[in-house]
Amino acid sequence: MSINKKNNLNSSQLVQGKRRQALLGGAAVLCAPALLTRNAFAQSYPSRPVTFICPWPAGGTADATMRVLAQMMSKDLGQPVVVENRAGAAGMIGAKALASAKPDGYTIGQLALSVTRFSQLGTVQIDPIKDYTFLGMTSAQTFGIVVTSESPYKTIQELIAFAKANPDKLTYSTSGVAGQTHIGMEEFAQAAGIKLRHVPYKGGAPALQGLLGGQVDMLADSSSWSQLVESGKLRLLVTWGEERLPRFKSVPTLKELGFGVVNDAPNGVAAPAGLEPAVATKLSQAVEKAAKSEEFKAACLKIDAPVMYKDPQAYRQYFVDTYKKETILIEKLQLKKLLEG
Repeated sequence: MSINKKNNLNSSQLVQGKRRQALLGGAAVLCAPALLTRNAFAQSYPSRPVTFICPWPAGGTADATMRVLAQMMSKDLGQPVVVENRAGAAGMIGAKALASAKPDGYTIGQLALSVTRFSQLGTVQIDPIKDYTFLGMTSAQTFGIVVTSESPYKTIQELIAFAKANPDKLTYSTSGVAGQTHIGMEEFAQAAGIKLRHVPYKGGAPALQGLLGGQVDMLADSSSWSQLVESGKLRLLVTWGEERLPRFKSVPTLKELGFGVVNDAPNGVAAPAGLEPAVATKLSQAVEKAAKSEEFKAACLKIDAPVMYKDPQAYRQYFVDTYKKETILIEKLQLKKLLEG
């Protein structure tokens, strides 16, 4: 190759290089204002109250603990975190509202684990992995089966014996169709070889009133029943955790009785997908501090709900794993037929 050709080639490469640098420089100039705006927003966030969606009715156990969590987050963020109850459809009304909110950091909420199930059943149009920004897991729930003090059933074994002799006669209330307590009861019924009749309500608090009002024979719920059990108005027959509750040591678990059912449905906090990473970091740090606060621990202790913190990445992975398990459970329990019925 001649010297002239080499010089022409080098000149051409130099011109192209300068053009690329100019284009990149221009792009950087265009991106800089947007980056500065995002950084300024993240630094000033939050500048007004944050809405915290609770997908359960006011007065229930989840509502009680989430209100304390919100109070603790308020202290850390320097702005009120205001709880807004969006109850119904076993937590899915709140889950949909959270997924549909503007991802600006001013709407967060408790994420119902059952969205992993309902999304697959087609009852709610949500992708439980892609439609949320996970901010952290906070605590587990304690579920149990209770009857009134006037009930003839003193033990779960007595209830099972009656149910075997009288299929579909005994009724139980829960917070909604295909919700966590409904699934747990169906798993228990299958394991025990009995048939029970489900009476769904719009949340744990109304389901409890259904039992107290004599509309059903038993209630399956997180520990909204604990104080009433202690006062003698209700009788706790069995719990669903890995171990017995310290406050109710005489009450067995379904696991130890050989039914193979363990259900604790951990709670967590999320925001809509697309949240600015710096804002997500601020919120996740506030969730962690709140979940580890003595005030939140005390609120959980009141309802026998163990604190179970996981960071955003671990919380997201928990959702991924649960989604896969729910796929198998939907088929095993024929949940689509139950919803159609």
